Amino acid sequence: MNNTKQSPANRVAVIGAGFSGLSAACFLAKDGFKVTVVEKHDSPGGRARKFTAQGFTFDMGPSWYWMPDVFEKFFANFGKTPADYYELVRLDPSYRVIYSETDKVDIPADPSAILDLFEDIEPGSGKSLTKFLLEAGKKYQLAMNVLVHNPGLSISEFFSTDLLDGVLKLNVFTSMSAHIRKFFKSPKLIQLLEFPVLFLGAKPEKTPSLYSLMNYADVQLGTWYPLGGMHKIIEGITSLALSLGVKFLYNNTVEKIETTSNGVTGLLTNGQCTAYDYVIASADYHHVEQDLLPEYQRRYRERYWDKKVMAPSSLLFYIGLNKRIDLLHHNLFFDSDFGLHASEIYDDPKWPTFPQFYVCCPSKTDDSVAPAGCENLFILIPVATALEDSPSMRAKYFDMVINRMAKTCGPFRDNIVYNRSYAHADFIQDYNAYKGNAYGLANTLTQTANFKPSIINKKLSNLFYAGQLTVPGPGVPPSIISGQVAASQLIKTHRRKATS
Repeated sequence: MNNTKQSPANRVAVIGAGFSGLSAACFLAKDGFKVTVVEKHDSPGGRARKFTAQGFTFDMGPSWYWMPDVFEKFFANFGKTPADYYELVRLDPSYRVIYSETDKVDIPADPSAILDLFEDIEPGSGKSLTKFLLEAGKKYQLAMNVLVHNPGLSISEFFSTDLLDGVLKLNVFTSMSAHIRKFFKSPKLIQLLEFPVLFLGAKPEKTPSLYSLMNYADVQLGTWYPLGGMHKIIEGITSLALSLGVKFLYNNTVEKIETTSNGVTGLLTNGQCTAYDYVIASADYHHVEQDLLPEYQRRYRERYWDKKVMAPSSLLFYIGLNKRIDLLHHNLFFDSDFGLHASEIYDDPKWPTFPQFYVCCPSKTDDSVAPAGCENLFILIPVATALEDSPSMRAKYFDMVINRMAKTCGPFRDNIVYNRSYAHADFIQDYNAYKGNAYGLANTLTQTANFKPSIINKKLSNLFYAGQLTVPGPGVPPSIISGQVAASQLIKTHRRKATS
């Protein structure tokens, strides 16, 4: 992309101010487009919004800062660095895994110390981990330097020699479950390496081993935190967008995408229609197609979506305590049956019997997110999509996780001074999330790369899609890349029209 001057027909609307929408807006503005981001809420961020209550500042969604190189590369496109917008600290230990009341393991930041930890748990596994990470590193480079930047529009994208060679040599089509078990026998270590899969996409048996790249990101690239919270990233990208001339319209709900047989003509928001030459929809893909477009101009029908395997939704709790408790910044409660929980998400969707869950306690790192002497807790339980969401069900799981946490952290129920829950109904209300999903599509082989919903609408040549339901997939780094890929495709289309 460059700063070439565009033709007059260069008005672009970006629907949604989440990571993918902000990223797309920045790349388009850099290329000379007149960009307006239309956002239904009163602030940017999408799932990465924040809120404050009683002196606590809560990140509403993403809480893991992995793959720092993706953020560095993003800002470098504009002559900036993350340090221009926020201060990063590396967490050490990276996180804690609670296997039982008396068995908890802190994962060190130093890769050599992780080798020692593995060796202590399973003799010989340190050498196995070295081999595992060497292969995972190659997958990471293959995926992040090539695969994730493909628009997923043609099978020819896979025809480069390097890509084909990498795919064949690295056995990316083997399942994560089988791949991990080639190297390790300890249930503890297997569970530790499989956790990103359950929390971010699919059962290990259904996930291609390509995603061992997440383990490489974990061990070799580290776990980081932007002081002030994850929303600092949103603030940084928004500031960058404003400096590039991007306009933001908050509290603007898109009610309809105006079209003719020739393409998109504008957006109807808050009862008013505004003309645009292009639209990038970074809102929920299903919602955009099924609710904002006429039926004859939708690329996919409802039955297409019904067949899709969704990544989990989440039951979240935002909790403020008036005391400190024994936690690290990131904590994984694996004191339950991993297989049963995964089955109750994917095979027989239901509210889980005895779920695993995650607790973020950013006040361990950041004094700004809680009053002095207090603790900020974010609790996440992965659950199936399309479940009946009721206050009584939320209360049941709140009691369950608080009681389980008390066994390892000490009692704190009487010290709760703030509590808010968030689940399916909220995801639907706030983000029009299909089936109340939190993470988009499951990372199965048949929903990877070109098998994801397309980044373009073949029936409307000036409508493009970005975000977690299209390429490259869910997560903060992929969403940032998704915005770049969508913007690149729009720019190519625009230049082709300008020269035709």
